[in-house]
This record gives sequence, C-alpha cells and structure tokens, in this order.
Amino acid sequence: MANLKEIRNRINSVGSTMQITSAMKMVSAAKLKKAQDAIVAMRPYSETLSALLRNLSANLDGDAQNPYAVQREVKRVLMVAITSNRGLAGAFNTNVIKECKRSLEVAYNGMEVSFLTIGKKGNDILHKTGRVALNNNEIFDDLNFEANAAIAEQIMQDFADGTYDKVVLVYNKFKNAATQIVMHESFLPIEATDGQNQESGPAADFIFEPSKEEIISELIPKSLKTQLFKALRDSVASEHGARMTAMHKATDNAKDLKDRLTLEYNKARQAAITNEILEIVGGAEALAG
Repeated sequence: MANLKEIRNRINSVGSTMQITSAMKMVSAAKLKKAQDAIVAMRPYSETLSALLRNLSANLDGDAQNPYAVQREVKRVLMVAITSNRGLAGAFNTNVIKECKRSLEVAYNGMEVSFLTIGKKGNDILHKTGRVALNNNEIFDDLNFEANAAIAEQIMQDFADGTYDKVVLVYNKFKNAATQIVMHESFLPIEATDGQNQESGPAADFIFEPSKEEIISELIPKSLKTQLFKALRDSVASEHGARMTAMHKATDNAKDLKDRLTLEYNKARQAAITNEILEIVGGAEALAG
C-alpha cells in the first residue's frame, strides 16, 4: 500500500485535473449553444438551396453551361477532411480520420486520392499518408463565409480544370450534444435530380431570368460555398458537443477516482494511527514490567 504522502499527492493531482475538465466542460457548453443556434438556423436554407441546385442542373445542357456538373470517369478524387485544431473531444477527430482511411482502402481503392485537410488534428495524421495536397488550419480562428468562400473557389477551380474528377466532404454532422454523425457527402460534380423525388417531389421545370449563364456564375457557386460552410459549421457544433460530453465523463471519472483515493487514504491513516497506538501501549507495558 502506498504511503500517506503519495496518496495525498495523487488526491491533489486528481482534484486539479477535475477542476480543469469541469472548466473545459462549461466553456464547451457555452460555445455549443452559439454554434448549435448557427447550424440549426442555416441548415434549412442550405438544404433548400442544394435541392434547388440539383433540380436546376437537370435543366442545364452540357459542360459548357455547367462545368460543375460534368460527369467524368473517376480517376482522381479530392477528399475534404474537416476535423478540429484541438483535441480532448472524444472520438470526434478519430471518426473522421477512420472514415477517410476506410474510403481510401475500399471506396476509392486504386484511384489517385488527395486530401484537403481543414483542421490540425486531421492534418497531423493524414499527412503521414503522403496524400495531403492542401491544408487550412487558420479558418477556425475566425470562421466566416469569406474565408470559406476562398476554399470553395479553389476546390471548384481544381474540379473545372480537371485536376480532380470527384470531390467529397468528410465531416461530423451535428445531431445533438451527445451524438455526431460522420458524413461522406458528395460535393462535386453536382448530381442532377431526375424525375420524381420522394422528398422534393417532381423535378421542376425552370424559366431562366435573366439568363442561364448568369445563374451559373452566381447561384451555383453560391450554393456550393454554402454547402461547404454548412459542413464547417456542423463540424464546429459537433466538436463542442463532443468535447462537452468527453469532459463531462472525464470529470465524473476523476470524481470517482478521487473518492476511491480518499477512502484508501483514510484506511491508510487509520492503520498508521492504530500502529502508533499499539507501539505506545507495548512500550508502556514494557516499562511497567
């Protein structure tokens, strides 16, 4: 059994750790509320715009009119892996990295796959594969639509130039504070809606005003930028939810460990006091004898 000083030091150490995890839990809970409100407000707009874009693509003819809907033989794939810059969020980052590696080995086996990593944690692991073409960690310092648009424009330009034949997003979709869903979402090319769709009904027949060309130059890029921005906001909300849950569990575990150590300390202290009493009694009897 460890001596009293060692147990006391461990109790102090666990207590300090518990204070840190509890503080991190409260900070994540405060940030989660703001991030959750942002993604919940944005999601209906983004999903409606994406559905409109798919219907619109069915009315555009050929790659000259819509370069973002060109269907090519898939040989080169860009996977946009969205993680975070910080850890201590449970399996939040690990799940995205696992999905990227699984897709690399199964879905895109034999293809030329490159990664665009958004977030330091994903870049640190995926960089070891030698497939990271681009990396952006700074966007989470000040997440805004302008910074997001710059990344989306680069991706769209690479697809239009033929650098990549397919672009997918891999990120955590926010469901609630305790649940995040790993998404493997197609970004480019745009998949047109054909015929009857169970969710949105029959494909719409559009009258273009002012022109198809202006719609392509304005609406389609905006929709793609919005889709990427939604994925980033989903990831941010998921990160705070995952970290809040992880720190809550860590705080509970630290409390349980502290309670066990306190009980062990009290037992050791009681044993030490009993031994001292026995020594005193034994010494007194020896003097009396």
